[in-house]
Amino acid sequence: MRMFKITAALACAFALSGCLQNDAQRGVAGAVGGAAIAGAVGGDMATGAVIGGAAGVFCRDLNVPGCRNY
Repeated sequence: MRMFKITAALACAFALSGCLQNDAQRGVAGAVGGAAIAGAVGGDMATGAVIGGAAGVFCRDLNVPGCRNY
C-alpha cells in the first residue's frame, strides 16, 4: 500500500509540473506538491519535497508528455 501511495504522489508531481514554463518553475512546484502529498499520506515531507522537485526538474529530460520549455 505504501508503494502505491509513493507512485501516486510521483504521478501527481509529474502531472502538476507539466503546466509550467521552465525546469526551475516545475522543480519548485514539484517540491511543494511532493511535500504536500507526503504530509497528507503521513510520509516525510522533506523526502517528498526532494522527490517532487527532482520529478519537476527532470520531467522534460524524461520526455513526459506536456513537459516542455516555452
